[in-house]
Amino acid sequence: MKGWFLPAFFYVYMNIDAWITIAVITTCFISLILTRWAADIVLMGGLTLLLVYGILTPEAALSGLANEGMVTVAVLFIVSAGLRETGAINWITDTLLGRPSSVSNAQLRVMAPVAALSAFLNNTPVVAMLIPAINDWARKYQLSVSKLLMPLSYAAIVGGTCTLIGTSTNLIVNGLLIKESGGDGLSMFELAWVGIPAVILVFVYVLVVSKWLLPERKSAITQFSDVRQYTVEMLVEPRSSIDGKSIEAAGLRQLSGLYLVEIERRGNILPAVSPKEQLEGNDRLVFAGVIDSVVDLQKIRGLKPASDQVFKINTPRPDRSFIEAVVSDTSPVLSKTVKESHFRSHYNAVIIAVSRNGEQLRMKIGDVILQPGDTLLLEAPLAFVEQHRNSRDFFLVSELEGSSPPRHNKALLSLAILLTMVVLVSTGMVSMLKAAFVAAGLMIITRCLTGSNARRAVDLQVLVVIAASFGLGQALYQTGAADHLAGLIVALAGDDEPLIALAAVYCATALLTAMITNNAAAVLMFPVVLSMATTLGVSYTPFVIMLMLAASTSFATPIGYQTNLMVFGPGGYHFVDFIRMGLPLTVLVGCISLIIVPIVWPF
Repeated sequence: MKGWFLPAFFYVYMNIDAWITIAVITTCFISLILTRWAADIVLMGGLTLLLVYGILTPEAALSGLANEGMVTVAVLFIVSAGLRETGAINWITDTLLGRPSSVSNAQLRVMAPVAALSAFLNNTPVVAMLIPAINDWARKYQLSVSKLLMPLSYAAIVGGTCTLIGTSTNLIVNGLLIKESGGDGLSMFELAWVGIPAVILVFVYVLVVSKWLLPERKSAITQFSDVRQYTVEMLVEPRSSIDGKSIEAAGLRQLSGLYLVEIERRGNILPAVSPKEQLEGNDRLVFAGVIDSVVDLQKIRGLKPASDQVFKINTPRPDRSFIEAVVSDTSPVLSKTVKESHFRSHYNAVIIAVSRNGEQLRMKIGDVILQPGDTLLLEAPLAFVEQHRNSRDFFLVSELEGSSPPRHNKALLSLAILLTMVVLVSTGMVSMLKAAFVAAGLMIITRCLTGSNARRAVDLQVLVVIAASFGLGQALYQTGAADHLAGLIVALAGDDEPLIALAAVYCATALLTAMITNNAAAVLMFPVVLSMATTLGVSYTPFVIMLMLAASTSFATPIGYQTNLMVFGPGGYHFVDFIRMGLPLTVLVGCISLIIVPIVWPF
């Protein structure tokens, strides 16, 4: 009966601030589940209430803004942008991910290398590196990115449970264990006994149930059929990586919303081109497609714009951007061909592609006679938008964000910076934060990324969610609500059966990890599990192992683990998506752990 009296004790003696904190956080969770309100608005609203009630001081409420984890994520956005701007992302996707045959095959291609890498590397930079790569890869092969990014995070999380260095949580708990016992702690691969089965379970679970539980969020390209159709010409660079490859092998048949109309080779036109047709240097390729795909085409190594005017603009390519401009009825270029308009001389910009009422223009770009309402895709200096925003020559001028021509000559350099960062962190030479700052700085100093693009790369919505989550976690910790919740769940297990107590440890830690950070939950629960093992008169090792697993395998909420937050925005997920997909997985991992842990580490 003792196990039933203890919860009543916790309820009676929990202070009013703790009750308010739990009520506010519960309201936030319910709002995120039942409404479509943005996570940053909901969590900041909850944080504001706790600040107004006086439960949190301004310093505590804003502590998340100075949290090392949040700042690290912010800086890693810049590192990822450097990879994207140099075209290194394309190399990563082609080499690491290959060509998927189905959604399940794509998920396996993503999860397998990520789980392996995360066993030995910090999973945060691994996920940061792959998010933009998988975005491009999904668009190329017409896959829903929402089917891939949550599996990416889950694989990174569970891969870290296989080794002692796989997650920071493992290292923290092992450090506490060494301090408490005076022994050597756990060995490098001791956790693999339960970590590898957990990895297999996650893989099987995702491959089987994701078709029902994961949303399929379509891009605008696939949702609308009346989008603007551009015609664009590209040249195959002689002796480039695609010279001599077939069209299919060069990856020019899988671009979503874009197709190859014809090839002009030595004055001859090759229409209805076969995927097996081999490309030759100086081939002129004519494509038709939507704006996003046309921009992606400019980033493929081995292709360059057919117009030599691109290389005559008096601004370096890294300092240019792609811009859409709609020709007005008073423009001086009206009724002239693109070639006759001398567009580059007048505007210091080059016409890359032309769209007219959604129709395909079956002629060379230079021969297109410009008409009012034609939408031009331009490559121009960044100042073009400000200079011509109010010009009578164009109805509308707008920059395509993040569309600067790639710096292919910097691709290897950006990869070297990334790998150096990963190695330094993995060997423990510097912290993740310091390595990320150095890597981001090098990306800018070496011109892999411009300062303006670095500022744009930072996703403020994700950072606000992280900062607010830390603030709410701080409230749980300071008011004692987290301690009471942990004790309440553990008390429900009683003190008679070690296996039930072990299950209670997993449940309590998993619940706390979903609301506060995994490391904070582990530190909070560590003395609780030691006390429980002592009371039961059994070994504390299985309880410590279960604590590690529960704190390191947070699948049920986006705020429970850093990589979940990182994929939350890019995947277009809602809060309830994580609960629907992650809650059953959390339970399954707990069940398999309850079977394995007492066998490998007996009571």
